[in-house]
Amino acid sequence: MKQFLLFFALIFISTLNTKAQTSEISGDAFAHTYSIVARDAKTGEMAVGVQSHWFSVGPLVAWGKSGVGVVATQSFVNPAFGPQGLKLLDEGYTPEEAVESLINNDEGRDFRQLAILGKSGDNAAYTGEKCVAEAEHLNGDNFSVQANMMLNDKVVPAMAEAFVENANLPLAERVVAVLKAAQDAGGDIRGKQSAALIVVGPDKVDEVWKDKKIDLRVDDHENPIEELERLLKTARAYEFMNRGDLAMEEGNVEKALEEYGTAESMFPENLEMRFWKAVALANSDRLQEAKQIFDRIFDEDENWRIMLKRLPKAGLINVSKEEMKMLTK
Repeated sequence: MKQFLLFFALIFISTLNTKAQTSEISGDAFAHTYSIVARDAKTGEMAVGVQSHWFSVGPLVAWGKSGVGVVATQSFVNPAFGPQGLKLLDEGYTPEEAVESLINNDEGRDFRQLAILGKSGDNAAYTGEKCVAEAEHLNGDNFSVQANMMLNDKVVPAMAEAFVENANLPLAERVVAVLKAAQDAGGDIRGKQSAALIVVGPDKVDEVWKDKKIDLRVDDHENPIEELERLLKTARAYEFMNRGDLAMEEGNVEKALEEYGTAESMFPENLEMRFWKAVALANSDRLQEAKQIFDRIFDEDENWRIMLKRLPKAGLINVSKEEMKMLTK
């Protein structure tokens, strides 16, 4: 009986010790991953790109604010590092000071990985000694790359090399190239599942909805980086659509046609892009050209014919009743 009680006591004490060692990260979300925080030296834009074999990695890891900076918090994630890091930057802390402040006040620091980049491109990073190997970070000019639980030690160097070699690309596409390089080098030892990309501007904005210039997430996908790249291309096409809409509002039909045409060339199968190009043609009295496009659209989806008939009341197309009948015939 005494031996049994002694055995039970030893198990109980051992359990308490284990809990004491892990309590500082209990309840924290996993985001073992690779990421980059970066700045475009020409435009001043800042970005975070991330991929992980974990569901919906973006909201946990990637944080940014225009005119302030960007933060990537990962491994056993402390999500508070995101808003707190941005707040410290906004208060005048350097990235190095912000990282030091956050890490020194976190009992789970040994399990954390953190990178912060400021609006001038200065950056700092931290990798806790208990992050799962392979785990490291590299800081460079206008960027920091970091990873943990990688297949090998080649991932982080490959990311840094890709950022430097793709300086000709816009920042968002450059970040995607870095993520692809990480995956090609081995990536997450567990595989792939989710990815995210945010881009913020160089200047502070008053309207919160203007804060992120790009905000893309792939929460669960067989090939998340490929899907992220596809979404970015789609976003770029719709930027041309938005510029076309603005040109229409300003009465510059030729400019609108140019913008719509560029968008359509990127996604020729997209009916909406073709539709608004045809509307712009109709508004510039090029009715026969418009009708040819409308007819092909209506053959694929009759709902667009109904849509076209609703536009005059909304003031989005300037044609007579007879011309509308011809276009929708």
